[in-house]
Amino acid sequence: MTEVITLSQFLTTANTQFQVYDMGRRVQPIDLVAFHQIESLATPYPYPIQGHAQLALVFWRQTQTPYIWFLKLPLDEQGLLAPAPRSQFIRMVLEALGQDLTQQLSQEQQERLAANPFNFTPSQEKLALFNALVRKQLGQQASPQYEFAVQYLSGQVPASDWQHLGLQGLADVCVRRDEPDHSGHIMTGLKLAAPEVQIALCQCLEHLELDASLAQKIAAGFELAPPQNKLYYLRALASRPELARVAITSLVEQARLDADALIAIAARNWTALEDNACRLNYLEALALQPQGFFNQIFADIVAIPGLRTQLLTDIRNPERSSQLSNAIGGLFKATTA
Repeated sequence: MTEVITLSQFLTTANTQFQVYDMGRRVQPIDLVAFHQIESLATPYPYPIQGHAQLALVFWRQTQTPYIWFLKLPLDEQGLLAPAPRSQFIRMVLEALGQDLTQQLSQEQQERLAANPFNFTPSQEKLALFNALVRKQLGQQASPQYEFAVQYLSGQVPASDWQHLGLQGLADVCVRRDEPDHSGHIMTGLKLAAPEVQIALCQCLEHLELDASLAQKIAAGFELAPPQNKLYYLRALASRPELARVAITSLVEQARLDADALIAIAARNWTALEDNACRLNYLEALALQPQGFFNQIFADIVAIPGLRTQLLTDIRNPERSSQLSNAIGGLFKATTA
């Protein structure tokens, strides 16, 4: 029998259909061809976060309820998936389940799998969005919270009744925004709903690809939002880097590119940093932070394949400010200590 060394091989050998999602920076599906290249160590993981790939594997047989594994797997210095931890996880599952991944688990098997060191629990917001995406992909009905969310966002329920809303219902509406009137309901909610609901909508939308009209609505919301809420709107522009750059420039001009904003951009709006001017503004603001903070954030974003080459060029730019030069010097000292 051929040795099973990748998760794709493992799930295919077990006669399951499966889908892979990134759960780190944004909740988004990973194309299975791309995932095969990642597992073959032909390409780095595209969305690393703190030196790891955070994945959700959804697998099922025919009409069965899908099973889900949340895995946090380490990456090497080049951003490639480290093979040994992946192989360790596969061995653990084989020992607990054999090839029947969808069998009913005994208490002992559940305890054995629960001891898996690669498990992680995504945030509540990510779980809600992920659940909505999987339900839609598999042709399942939305959650029981969905109907009330539609009624609230469409104005059939007073805005003051927001406490009865569930985050899962809002996630369902956002994921199904291509259904009749849903995009309009979301835009109405961003304008008229309670601030708590507007924030929750932004937390859902930051993981999704936005059409032009909805993205413009969020960009307008960024300008009008009170300072404490602006970053929610910025993060919601994650799929529209051209609008995110405008928002980031606004923060720079207002001297509000603070630590929280820098973290938000690194986590969700990193594609905006592919623009040279935006990236330079970001690095200059990052250099004003304590050295340890600079080192941590820089190490996180330089690991992103789409930014790595530009950032390595930036740190050697002779025209960088003295503040940025000092921060880079401190970074080199820390990495060689």
